[in-house]
Amino acid sequence: MFAIVKTGGKQYRVEPGLKLRVEKLEAEPGSQVELPVLLLSGEKTVVGAPFVEGAKVVAEVLAHGKGRKITISRFKAKVQYRRKKGHRQPYTEILIKEIQG
Repeated sequence: MFAIVKTGGKQYRVEPGLKLRVEKLEAEPGSQVELPVLLLSGEKTVVGAPFVEGAKVVAEVLAHGKGRKITISRFKAKVQYRRKKGHRQPYTEILIKEIQG
């Protein structure tokens, strides 16, 4: 059994026991979060419009962190224009406990 959930503007395919890094959630490590279900698959497939009624995915927040560094460079020829900037995207690591629905 698997489900497609939406969080942080992205969609993820999840199964019970799966560890996943998603966009940062405002939840403390060790707490439970519920994610809305877009599609539920098992013996039969149920597609939501936009969400499946009565279905939810329960996940436990494991940790918060920052992703690897990304370097952004800008350059214009002949005018001595150079800019360098770095970015580390924050994330939340979650563990999928169960799929209800």
